[in-house]
Amino acid sequence: MLNPNLDEIQLTKDDYERYSRHLILPEVGLDGQKRLKAASVLCVGTGGLGSPLLLYLAAAGIGRIGIVDFDVVDSSNLQRQVIHGTSWVGKPKIQSARDRILEINPYCQVDLYETRLSSENALNIFKDYDVIVDGTDNFPTRYLVNDACVMLGKPNVYGSIFRFEGQATVFNYQDGPNYRDLYPEPPPPGLVPSCAEGGVLGILPGVIGVIQATETVKIILGVGKTLSGRLLLYNALDMTFRELKLRPNPVRPVIDRLIDYEEFCGIPQAKAAEEKEKASMQEITVQELKQLLDSGADDYVLIDVRNPNEWEIAKIPGAVLVPLPDIENGSGVEKVKELLNGHKLIAHCKMGGRSAKALGILKEKAGIEGINVKGGITAWSQEVDPSVPQY
Repeated sequence: MLNPNLDEIQLTKDDYERYSRHLILPEVGLDGQKRLKAASVLCVGTGGLGSPLLLYLAAAGIGRIGIVDFDVVDSSNLQRQVIHGTSWVGKPKIQSARDRILEINPYCQVDLYETRLSSENALNIFKDYDVIVDGTDNFPTRYLVNDACVMLGKPNVYGSIFRFEGQATVFNYQDGPNYRDLYPEPPPPGLVPSCAEGGVLGILPGVIGVIQATETVKIILGVGKTLSGRLLLYNALDMTFRELKLRPNPVRPVIDRLIDYEEFCGIPQAKAAEEKEKASMQEITVQELKQLLDSGADDYVLIDVRNPNEWEIAKIPGAVLVPLPDIENGSGVEKVKELLNGHKLIAHCKMGGRSAKALGILKEKAGIEGINVKGGITAWSQEVDPSVPQY
């Protein structure tokens, strides 16, 4: 609770020893540590952002921590999701996070919600927590977290990351702005690549997650100046921090109910359009591609539309690199025309999505029909040649 009865909260002998460096800070002291012990914080997600912030909230002495997640640990997570370990690969993230939290602070109450956050359960899960921390990586859930916090009057500590850049702020706190003031409308589906597509520096979420943890602790203690009304922008390559002012929109819509956030972000419509496009597009399986390669046929051209750094990781024999950005800006279209010279076109990427997009652009801009490799080089590695690295 943000305004607990401090007389009812007692610190143990172990608390005095464990939090001694807090207790001697005038801004924290005995009362502040009691506030941390009485507080409850809910973290949505135990990924890149959730990992460091959960570790530091537990270490700070937060009395009750809730976690919402339904994913399992993958080996590709370990580059940045430092709360999880190798022994937890294939197991639920939420349980891995709980065990690590209790190893740091065995006196912390850890509540687990092993479910997908939805409009049906968000208000019920959020209602008993003082602060909500958003560690998610997709727009529908960010809008859902924001709207639930607005309806319940909960502070929303926000962070996001991509490649070498991150941002953080505090929404819905002390009459400050909320997420819809920053993003009134979601971007079109697919416009902003995911970290799985665009990559992320493993250290980056540590920086942003620790900033989120810091803001959470300050809110509970009632000290310092929070990021409410300020969007903090971090660039790891340049090692720079910048701030943008955020203000509430006086004509923003009233949030009085939770909606279908997938629909709001245009995801079902985008999926339907994608399925329609796929239905009209020829596909080839990786096994069929392997048979074609082994046959020695020379009436086709296989292009790889991934980025050059992905090309260095793994290749399918005989493929020619024509990155999707080049196709989008037109230079790649001309290269494909030169390569074809009357041959059939086959395209692949990591999993099939970008190559389908590339083929759509080629058809629209140059009337070039092509065949998409279903599952991309990931399926090739899994089903044809396990020696090809997966990433």
